Amino acid sequence: MKICHIITGLDDGGAEAVLYRLINADKSNRHRVVSLMGAGKYGPLLDQIGVPVTCMNMPRGRVTFSGLYTLWSVLRQEKPDVVQTWMYHADLLGGALARCVGLRRIFWGVRNSSLELAKSNRKTLAIAKVNALVSRWIPTAIICCAERARQVHRSLGYDHRKLMVIHNGYDLNLFKPDSKARMRLRAEWHVDPAMPLFGMVGRFDPQKDHENLLCALASLKLDGTPFRCTLVGLGLDASNMELVTWLQKYCLNEEVILLGQRSNMPDIMNALDLHVLSSAGEAFPNVLAEAMACGTPCVTTDVGDAALIVGDTGWVVPHENPQALADAIKDALLKSMDIEAWQVRKAAVRDRIEHYFSIHEMTEAYKLVWERGC
Repeated sequence: MKICHIITGLDDGGAEAVLYRLINADKSNRHRVVSLMGAGKYGPLLDQIGVPVTCMNMPRGRVTFSGLYTLWSVLRQEKPDVVQTWMYHADLLGGALARCVGLRRIFWGVRNSSLELAKSNRKTLAIAKVNALVSRWIPTAIICCAERARQVHRSLGYDHRKLMVIHNGYDLNLFKPDSKARMRLRAEWHVDPAMPLFGMVGRFDPQKDHENLLCALASLKLDGTPFRCTLVGLGLDASNMELVTWLQKYCLNEEVILLGQRSNMPDIMNALDLHVLSSAGEAFPNVLAEAMACGTPCVTTDVGDAALIVGDTGWVVPHENPQALADAIKDALLKSMDIEAWQVRKAAVRDRIEHYFSIHEMTEAYKLVWERGC
């Protein structure tokens, strides 16, 4: 089949990463990608594996006639068997234009499970509500990445008959335990092998609630717990004055290492003793599964499908509760002192991802939906 993917952008994000993994794993169909904005991080990567990428180059939050004409032309010329859209703007624009061209197999992709006015962009909320109104007519089915996302969008008014869940899948040949990467990065960061090292991977965004994490770390420091913590992602560097002010406020300049945006995620996950997710809202947090695939246990707030991902291998606490987060980290550190039991836990977290969230399972689920049309 010819599959045309339409996505809001191709920068470094969860949906973009899943799109890339899905296309790279599916060798039985022909794929092309249209980005409403630019090529970002994943455009060149898709080009490397032979996938055509067309960029509409529309400014963020704006629709241009030239951009719409570009998409119209691609759909008219390609006449794909399936149109798979990703995220709200692409769901609306891509789905509507595909219908106008006469295409019928249109699948929306929903990646969000927290639509709160205080934490979400107003335009995004407005488009999500418009999508709910037209969900009876445009998509054949609506694929959510998490059960929580399905529940949220059903309550928003999306056509409940079309909502379904396909969990994210992960390349376990890429994300795997690697002791050499662990030693190499710790040496690069000047972290002693015996020093407890936490980390959180995720862009600087209100939904990620980095201040919640810093509050928890400040509590650990007051208790006399030695540690280092790496923050990885877009905006997590010394140029972020809000973040720098928080580090000064909580006296964490010595303990927290700002790494900014990085591409070597498997190495980073291997370097950590514990991955900590402090988010106030998520759908299906990829970083938990990626850390676990590398054998790194996780502490997470109870957001989206986080509890489903970690199961009984990690720690789940209420969101926006830094003391609960600090207590869970301390409990994890205590458990890690039993080296034999900790190795058993590390094997269990890897096994859980292999059993429930492999790239093969996700790819086969998408292919089945595309073939059957529902």
